[in-house]
Amino acid sequence: MTRCASDSCGCESGKTAAAVAPAQIADGVSTTLAIVGMDCPTEEALIRDKLAALPGIGDLSFNLMQRTLTLRHAPDALAPAIEAIHALGMEASQAPDEAAAATPATAAWWPLALSGVAATAAEAVHWFDGGNHWIEAGLALVAILAGGLPTYKKGWIALRNGNLNMNALMSIAVTGALLIGEWPEGAMVMFLFALAEVIEAKSLDRARNAIRGLMALAPETATVLQDDGSWVEVTAAKVPLAARVRVRPGERIALDGMIVSGRSAVNQAPITGESLPADKAEGDPVFAGTINEAGSFEYRVTATATQSTLARIIHAVEEAQGTRAPTQRFVDRFARVYTPAVFAVAVGMALIPPLLMDAPWFDAVYRALVLLVIACPCALVISTPVTIVSGLATAARHGILIKGGVYLEEGRRLAALALDKTGTLTHGRPAQTDFARLAGDDDATLRRIAAGLAGRSDHPVSQAVARAAAAKGLLPVSVDEFAALPGRGVRGRIDGRDYRFGNHRLIEELGLCSAALEARLDVLERQGKTVVLLADATQVLALFAVADTLRPSSREAIADLHRLGVRTIMLSGDNPHTAQAIAAQAGIDEARGNQLPEDKLAAIEGLRAGLGPVGMVGDGINDAPALARADIGFAMGAAGTDTAIETADVALMDDDLRKLPLFVRLSRATAAVLRQNIALALGIKAVFIVLVFMDQATMWMAVFADMGASLLVVANGLRLLRR
Repeated sequence: MTRCASDSCGCESGKTAAAVAPAQIADGVSTTLAIVGMDCPTEEALIRDKLAALPGIGDLSFNLMQRTLTLRHAPDALAPAIEAIHALGMEASQAPDEAAAATPATAAWWPLALSGVAATAAEAVHWFDGGNHWIEAGLALVAILAGGLPTYKKGWIALRNGNLNMNALMSIAVTGALLIGEWPEGAMVMFLFALAEVIEAKSLDRARNAIRGLMALAPETATVLQDDGSWVEVTAAKVPLAARVRVRPGERIALDGMIVSGRSAVNQAPITGESLPADKAEGDPVFAGTINEAGSFEYRVTATATQSTLARIIHAVEEAQGTRAPTQRFVDRFARVYTPAVFAVAVGMALIPPLLMDAPWFDAVYRALVLLVIACPCALVISTPVTIVSGLATAARHGILIKGGVYLEEGRRLAALALDKTGTLTHGRPAQTDFARLAGDDDATLRRIAAGLAGRSDHPVSQAVARAAAAKGLLPVSVDEFAALPGRGVRGRIDGRDYRFGNHRLIEELGLCSAALEARLDVLERQGKTVVLLADATQVLALFAVADTLRPSSREAIADLHRLGVRTIMLSGDNPHTAQAIAAQAGIDEARGNQLPEDKLAAIEGLRAGLGPVGMVGDGINDAPALARADIGFAMGAAGTDTAIETADVALMDDDLRKLPLFVRLSRATAAVLRQNIALALGIKAVFIVLVFMDQATMWMAVFADMGASLLVVANGLRLLRR
């Protein structure tokens, strides 16, 4: 990802410093850095502002949950960028794939414990021996130095770079408390802030670990067949394509592959979310991270460790974390205005009453310092990424791959869902049920001609005709000048004659339909069968009827969507009669047949205009225009499919449509948690701001309020991991 990750970054058209040297950056490279210490949007803002001033730096994309930054830069601009990040007190390295690279070392616990003991002792001396200020001051300094030096360091760096982040505000507030003689309170504020930072970091690590847990699913080694016939345990990352790997019962599968020997039941829940094991035999695919439950088998590796389905899922989820959902973009914009505004009010509160109203300086400054503590926007800003990441991780565990927070959040608004028929509502592997010769050669010859044309097509209906001919031992004829006719069928030249093999619509366009043929087709189509016809330049030679069966999960999924208030529409290239028959079986609200790719696109546009946000579910090939135009495009059966994972907004890793209502429910739950978090963060701050103006709030109460709000919203966001 190289686009700007936030609408609030102050850049124009997603660009940061690209205007400095556009040609140089255009020819540059994209690099991902792991940044130790980048935990909060406050650090992101510091880095963004610092790098924006450097020449040769282009687009910036931050991923706070994984502590990474992807930047587009001129070839000679990377070293200065890393140095600039180091100058901000953070370490950057080009090792994002190593978890340790982005994970700071665990800090020693004793300085924080010492800070807490000293701060508590200072408060005790203040209450029980109020006149001994030297002891208070000494204990307070010990508390601040033991627990607050990192905060002061970060605060000084922020102020030096003109940034009023939470560390800067807290440093100013504590320093102000010391200057007006509130030593115990300043010490307690710093200790509570440092403690809350540690607890918040632990909570955020839980969200990060939800994604890292996916990485641990695939074992690090695999048992590989060697040239001398021996089996040797090899590091999975070094296993080449086409290698032969053996899997024992109970083992996790290390790499994607195709079974070449043996059979077993495989638990595919880590990839597809399926609750029941899938039976696997020779020729079936297996995926890295899944569990071999019963028998032993051998498979041929079809993807390296970095290109496995599991690796692509992890990469997609990590990239999705870097995108801003609508609520997050709003919060970022709000925070950029909120903090300077509250800081200005605090300065006014400290200066105006003493200067204009003859109020005591001590009281005015103290209230201003309390307001500064409340001004920290961390609870508000951190609430959205934690919630979004928790939702993305939960979806991935259930076999739903969501390509960005925007889709997770917007899924709740879906008013309608359009679905393709073949391969989506049905199994997508129809079988030929009827054949009739209408003119021309004998049955076998017509079947061979049809098989020759059908075998060159990837459409499930054509494949059914080709399989039926093969089952009868009929070899397909050779076809010249083959061409696909999108939404209609195929054409080709055989022994010097032109043939067409396609649907009812194609025959009508060729002008070869008759009343007798229409009547015959009508009977078959009303039975829910799809009819394809073979024709030459002058007449229809044969018809083939093919039937597909509804997936058992389709009817349940459609009923569940209706309970959620989502209208369902089937868009099928099949004839209207077949479309209506399948729609009736599934319980779909509306069915439209004879839909070419452009018709499906027009249907999506019409549904959006009439009903509101609409999703499209399909296989990503003929449905590509409609999938792209829909508010959310859902790809079916994405396990092992590069195209679906790369292009879909949401990919269902198996073929179970029941994941659609699950996605809608998760989206609604995520939106509800986001609203709750914003209400909590702003509500608590509003209450304490009122208390400040009523002169009823203290600094340590303000810290409890601010950091307590942060912990509340983080904990609330993490609830989604338990869904």
